[in-house]
Amino acid sequence: MKARLPKGMGGGAQNMNAMIRQAQQMQEDMSKLQEELDTKEYEITAGGGVVTIKINGKKEILSLDIKPEIVDPDDIETLTDVLVAGVNEAIKKVEDVNSEEMTKITGGISMPGLF
Repeated sequence: MKARLPKGMGGGAQNMNAMIRQAQQMQEDMSKLQEELDTKEYEITAGGGVVTIKINGKKEILSLDIKPEIVDPDDIETLTDVLVAGVNEAIKKVEDVNSEEMTKITGGISMPGLF
């Protein structure tokens, strides 16, 4: 006896091939986007503008500008706090932008190992 599938349920191999092609295209789009995101540069300021950090999409610090007024030999802790806050903010910015851009391609679908 032959099983009859409801209309639109047949052609499993054809549907599977289409899904595989779609996943491959999504993976190609994501790779291309990641390359673009890796080359982007961001500039983040911290401590009211006394520290400026440039970072790229690979989360590599490109430059760090420290204004003289934040440098106090008797208060290294404040400088350290501002630097840590600035670097953390720079990394968060890169991650947020990367995540937002990838979501545009994937539609929020998460398939670990596939992409």
